Amino acid sequence: MLPTITLLLIDDHFVVRSGLVASLELEDDLKVVGEADRGEDASRLFAETKPDVVLMDIQLPGLSGIDATAALLREHPAARVLIFSTFARDDEIHTALKSGALGYLQKSSSRDALLAAIRTVARGERSLPADIEKRLQDRLSEPEITPREREILTLVTRGNANKEIAATLGISEDTVKQHVSRILMKLKVNDRAQATAEAIRRGLVSV
Repeated sequence: MLPTITLLLIDDHFVVRSGLVASLELEDDLKVVGEADRGEDASRLFAETKPDVVLMDIQLPGLSGIDATAALLREHPAARVLIFSTFARDDEIHTALKSGALGYLQKSSSRDALLAAIRTVARGERSLPADIEKRLQDRLSEPEITPREREILTLVTRGNANKEIAATLGISEDTVKQHVSRILMKLKVNDRAQATAEAIRRGLVSV
């Protein structure tokens, strides 16, 4: 008989949690020992239930799943977190892993993929789909977007012209042009529209 893997679910949608409980507990080796709809409850429930794996959504009211993961691991360094999110934006995935999550999986993934990810994370191993792993490796070889460039990129995605960006940030229009040129180069795109699309895909800006 396989040893039981205990799970704590953190997701603000009751229907999602109910569906997960019903599906996961069909497996002989999986048991849900706790549920919460807010990231703020993760550390307390972890201490109470001592699960093998925490299945954490990102989009939560109040404390985000990423911040909840970081807070949980500060208090309980041995916690094993699998991010289970609707989205797969590069920046969020990168930040989640930096916060200490062991795995990341989209909610659109198959049941078999979810079961495999849970069992992998329960062993203390990292679990990422192959396409996300490749994207993260590619990202490591690319120059980082600086905080100032991210500010300008956010304004670009809102449709602001260079003159408007300069006025907003209190810098010269020429400086803005230089930043925009570097941003296009770093994102490997040709124009502002492509930069906007790529920034949203990577999760560099909020939409």
